[in-house]
Amino acid sequence: MSIKHLNITVRGKVQGVSYRAATKAVANQLGVNGFIKNEPDGNVYIEAEAEDWNMPLFLDWCHEGPQGTVVTSVESNEGEIKNYRNFEIVKRNL
Repeated sequence: MSIKHLNITVRGKVQGVSYRAATKAVANQLGVNGFIKNEPDGNVYIEAEAEDWNMPLFLDWCHEGPQGTVVTSVESNEGEIKNYRNFEIVKRNL
C-alpha cells in the first residue's frame, strides 16, 4: 500500500456553507489526513494524504460537498508526503 499526497483547490460557492466541517468529517471517515482552509479569494485549499485507493473517494466528495455547495472546479496536484497525523480545519489568521 502506498500513501498519496494531493494539494487540492476547490472553487465555487464553498465558503459559508459548512464545506470545511463536512469535509473534515468525510476525511475522518475515509482515513484521510491533512488540512483544509478558506482562501481569501473564496476558494478552499486542502492538503490530503491517504492510501491510493481512498483518494478517489475523497476527491469525489470534494466535487460534491455538503448541501448548499456549488463546486465549479476541483484542481489537484500530487505533492510531497508530509505525514500528517490527522485532518484539521485551519482557521483564518487574525
